[in-house]
Amino acid sequence: MSKFRIISIVVPIYNEEKTLEQIIAAVENADVFDLEKEMIFVDDGSRDRSKVILEKYKEKHKILYHEKNRGKGAALRTGFKNATGDIILIQDADLEYDPQEYSEILKPILDGKADAVFSSRFLGHRPHRVLYFWHSLGNRFLTGLSNMLTNLNLTDMESGYKAFTKEILDQIAPKLRSKRFSIEPELVARIAKLARQNKCRVYEVGISYSGRTYAEGKKIGWKDGIEAVSCIIWYNLFR
Repeated sequence: MSKFRIISIVVPIYNEEKTLEQIIAAVENADVFDLEKEMIFVDDGSRDRSKVILEKYKEKHKILYHEKNRGKGAALRTGFKNATGDIILIQDADLEYDPQEYSEILKPILDGKADAVFSSRFLGHRPHRVLYFWHSLGNRFLTGLSNMLTNLNLTDMESGYKAFTKEILDQIAPKLRSKRFSIEPELVARIAKLARQNKCRVYEVGISYSGRTYAEGKKIGWKDGIEAVSCIIWYNLFR
């Protein structure tokens, strides 16, 4: 019998009224093998109708709120604190990542091969929407810099899908400090330190990607890239 019974899916939300009900339905219908789902939605001070939409689901799922916008990292930390599952998976509230691919993310953990699984938009044969060249180049630069300091050979450090066993997440969650998108390199840095101590087995799996344009609601920008560089250096060398 598998030791994993419950998966906690943590969804940070900020002004996602256009896609929120679609992503909730997609997560509800996603294949997670025989695991029980715990869905945790953290509204990070949205100024649109996201909060109103979430109110309709408060009897079915865990709905948490930040009074003011604090950033993706802060929302994830709130979600992690309220997660009770044996596996915790991060899901963005837009439609860039497909919940139907959860099985690919979960399989290395359920097979007993991995303790943490990172997704990659650059591995495998799955379809990808063609968008910004400079975003792609910047992502590869950040991934390369991160790999140099973590000694991991990831292909997509910034990719949104990440899954952890609760045992592993409990070791790093109290140390997490990032408030914004820099949570991605911090999570990788924290996991890498455990991997170097032979306390965490890391896998990477390919996923599809349907990226958004800025007109469609994409939020990450060049300032976040600069912050990511400083966070990669800080969390790998000094924390």
